[in-house]
Amino acid sequence: METDCKRDEPPADGGAIAALPAGTRLLHIGPHKTGTTSIQGALFEARDAMARHGVEWPATTRHPMEAVLAGCARTGMMGDTRPTEQHWERLLQQVRATGRRTSVLSSEFFADATDDATVERVVEQLGGERVHVLVTLRPLARIMPSQWQQYVQNGLRMGYEDWLRHMLRKAPYEQPNPSFWRRHRHDRLIERWARVVGTERVTVVVVDDRDREGLTRTFETLLGLPEGLLRPVPDAANRSLTLAETEMLRNLNKEFRANELPAELYSQLVRNGAVMHMKNACTPGPGDVKIGTPQWAVEAADGIGAEMAERIGAMGVRVIGDLRLLSGDRSLLPAVPKPATRTDVDPRLAPEVAAQALYGALAAAAAAPVRHTAAAKSRTVHQTSSGELVRVLGHRCLKRLRLR
Repeated sequence: METDCKRDEPPADGGAIAALPAGTRLLHIGPHKTGTTSIQGALFEARDAMARHGVEWPATTRHPMEAVLAGCARTGMMGDTRPTEQHWERLLQQVRATGRRTSVLSSEFFADATDDATVERVVEQLGGERVHVLVTLRPLARIMPSQWQQYVQNGLRMGYEDWLRHMLRKAPYEQPNPSFWRRHRHDRLIERWARVVGTERVTVVVVDDRDREGLTRTFETLLGLPEGLLRPVPDAANRSLTLAETEMLRNLNKEFRANELPAELYSQLVRNGAVMHMKNACTPGPGDVKIGTPQWAVEAADGIGAEMAERIGAMGVRVIGDLRLLSGDRSLLPAVPKPATRTDVDPRLAPEVAAQALYGALAAAAAAPVRHTAAAKSRTVHQTSSGELVRVLGHRCLKRLRLR
């Protein structure tokens, strides 16, 4: 069954959202930290119900990250297996299998496509003129702390304020994370994709944090789905780290790098072991300190946001929502938490949180057991330095991972 996508619905700004034609392949490209995980969970959970209304979710997982990374010629997360062209080709086959039906695909890693040639290849292979690009945006001042702690989860060792200075004050603003502005210089991101598909096939959604269901309603309207079909799916593993949790991990990253441990070990024991278990097992409370952005950085981000909003507004793409949100208009935003200082509150990691992180690493190590080597048997643990013990454990786990 195919649906005729004709339903319009008034957005928050009083205009009307025109639904996309039946047979469209809606490509949500993020970028990161703009509600992507939430909408991916809702779409994946409702995939069977959407199919009954003529809308397909072609991927077999909530987020086909490996396939998209391969399609955009990008590497994976630190220590993860490098994505291959087979991942991308498998996703393309699933998209083609939807035929002439409407389909939707979402991945923030599409925003990592570096040039027009890559964007053009992705669009052509996903359906050419049938592809409609959707970009979701939030204010930079709200993205930056979330993106920093995400980089820390991928091995970053730099503190937040130092990182902000590099991103906002140290030209060419590419170190230590060149991907940041490729993703979050939103006007250039939209231009990059609009050059390939045309401005008439680009929709920009400005996410309003005051309206928790606004993004799902927008997707429902664009796809011609009944209101309420898409519902948020709780995902503790996607929550942001607190300041104390991030600082604990950042210091662990320093030790990890200082001991020259293999990246595969980081993926197995740290990111997918300690951090993942800690996030699933521990819910931050009112006493936990959030990552606070200093005022100078908020003002700098708001200035860039205002410039981006002006350029986006002049592009001719369809905009849903209020672009003034991107400029940090405080009358339109919920209050930004003030950064905690050492005299205000000292962010300390609760013992139970540290215990859960340690347990997560041990559980991940136990999932990849290795036999003792002859060299390890020749000395007791107490006769071996801590640094050497860490290296031995790392190489053993790496050996086991490669065997698996």
